[in-house]
Amino acid sequence: MDAFFDPGSVAVLGASNDSSKWGFWLAAGALRGAERRRVYLINATAGSIQGQPTYARLRDLPETPELLVISVPGPTVAGVVAEALENGVRAFLIISARVPDADRLAATIRETGGRLIGPNSLGIVDSHADLLLAWGNFIPGSLAVVTQSGQLGTEIATLAARSGLGVSRFASIGGQSDVRAAEVLATLVDDPATAQVALYLESFTGGAALVSALKALRAAGKPTMILTTGASSAGARLARSHTGSMTSAMDTVDAACRAAGAIRLATPGQLVELAGFFASGWLPKDRRIGVLSDSGGQGAIAADTAESWGLDVRELSAGGAGRVSELLPEADHIVNPIDLDGAGEKNLDVYADLAEVLLTDTDIDAVVVSGYFGCYGEDVPDLRDRELAVVDRLGELVAEAKKPVIVHSMSASSPAVTRLWEFGIPAYTSIEAAMRVLARAGFYAAHSGRLTESLELTGPVTPWGTGYAAARAVIEGAGIPVPAGVTVGSVGPGESRAPAEAAKASELRPPFALKAGWPAHKTEVGGIVLGLSDLPAVETAYADMVGRLGEGEYILEEMDTRDHVVEILVGGRQDENFGPLVIVAAGGTETELFADTWLELAPVTHTEALDMISRLSCSRLLTGWRGRPAADIDALAEIIVAVSRMVAGNNAIAEIEINPVRVAPDGALAVDALVVTTENPTAENVPAEKPNSEE
Repeated sequence: MDAFFDPGSVAVLGASNDSSKWGFWLAAGALRGAERRRVYLINATAGSIQGQPTYARLRDLPETPELLVISVPGPTVAGVVAEALENGVRAFLIISARVPDADRLAATIRETGGRLIGPNSLGIVDSHADLLLAWGNFIPGSLAVVTQSGQLGTEIATLAARSGLGVSRFASIGGQSDVRAAEVLATLVDDPATAQVALYLESFTGGAALVSALKALRAAGKPTMILTTGASSAGARLARSHTGSMTSAMDTVDAACRAAGAIRLATPGQLVELAGFFASGWLPKDRRIGVLSDSGGQGAIAADTAESWGLDVRELSAGGAGRVSELLPEADHIVNPIDLDGAGEKNLDVYADLAEVLLTDTDIDAVVVSGYFGCYGEDVPDLRDRELAVVDRLGELVAEAKKPVIVHSMSASSPAVTRLWEFGIPAYTSIEAAMRVLARAGFYAAHSGRLTESLELTGPVTPWGTGYAAARAVIEGAGIPVPAGVTVGSVGPGESRAPAEAAKASELRPPFALKAGWPAHKTEVGGIVLGLSDLPAVETAYADMVGRLGEGEYILEEMDTRDHVVEILVGGRQDENFGPLVIVAAGGTETELFADTWLELAPVTHTEALDMISRLSCSRLLTGWRGRPAADIDALAEIIVAVSRMVAGNNAIAEIEINPVRVAPDGALAVDALVVTTENPTAENVPAEKPNSEE
């Protein structure tokens, strides 16, 4: 990849003197690095470009360039590449858009041992290596930008420059026809100029490699912030299980971010504001914050906004409140949020004094200052030096406490605000931005990634049939508890088993549940009957079901009659990009109505399974709702772990769903299951149609 970001020589094919054309900007940018590398400009008609001599053809160059930049009409690109390959070029940056059969072109380049960024790239930049092969100007800095959308990447770089951040490396990878995001990210792990990374992707092909690269960046202490666009519904439309249909591609991206220790954001502006925090502040260890304001109204709004972002504005301890009271003897609100009540105008030092109280409190993880601070010296020049001195002291306090202080100031760019950023104290013009950034920084600090690679997996399962009986056998073999039961009806070619006889032979105890074995969702077709009190009732229900659904494989089970049961769905599936996933959700027949789900990359540990359960809104039912006894959550977590190991260890499992898992105080029981294999991902295996009753 060095050929792209620090080549020894670069040639620009399509260089131009016309400043409205790409060739002009590429030539000008390439020439900026002429002291570091040899630069060749190629134009068939111009004798010179921007004061530099040109070459008419690639083969006229005195050497084969290490990197060839192509900016010519799309239909001519294939011919240019063919000539370049014949002349030994192996690294291509193709700016040209509307290149016919771009995938075939990329394959041709790879077959010769070459690599390609593009087509339809907005260029690449490496500030440390004096490489500028893109439209516009880039301010050097510590933020790397890797993007499928060149213009969106440029927006990120522009917003970062306005916020005082610069770009270490910029890579517009287009449609990833050859070089993918994961490969570029891998180059940033040891890049000394890069401290944090912005990533925009529209396609997550090769997601496993992407997660590995993101984990490596996290381990290197380089936060990665991700933008992406809408979740496709195509996979959900094709899924047979609730597991597949209730989760989106965005849910999966979020799970991948959690596994990798990255964080997803919604807009370029939000990305840049968080990047500013990462570049300046300490990470909070938890979500407990102290709020300090010179306005009662602003303090109250700050507290409300904090709580809306899940931050904890808890009352100060008696000792902390006592210290605040000594500093603000006339104030009414001293327990958090703290209202200066005019004390700042009397003595600016009180800001630092109170910040010190909060920063030294072991129950406070971060401090937010909200209101007028930052405006004193701007509005009253005589106060400028005093306000700057307070900023200097705040900087010392932050460095000593190693806790973040974040400021919401009514000034955007006063000398005090500028100095705050210099001391690693982020300052924002809205309290919403300040709390949003602090909450997301806390989320990032709490999610450092997961070591899924080292977890034990369930080995490959021997081939199984379709339907509930086969699924029951698979999950039981993985150690998941199921009710006592027996297969009845058509159990093999020309072989049939009567329900009553089978029940007696298996010593099943009433009440019974009778289930059709083949429908994916039994309730919707009347394929399940519960509460059968005796064997005659079983025979009657069986005859009725066969009459409606036809001959086939049926399962007779002992019915779970325990009290205080909560029904939960546990499932797993293979994602086309990120591989195996495990899902937990509110279960039963209303599972799609509630859409209460959480998913992670598989496999997961018992602790991670417990965390998944806690993320569900219905988890309160499991912990003892309104005096009910708590359910056996550990037993449910073990089922989640088992499913995660199964789906991660068996590529032949396309989807697996257990719904419901009935969780009671004395354990968990899987009473229905569906397994879809990759060999038969859409087959319903429905018996032959029963003849119409009128025939």
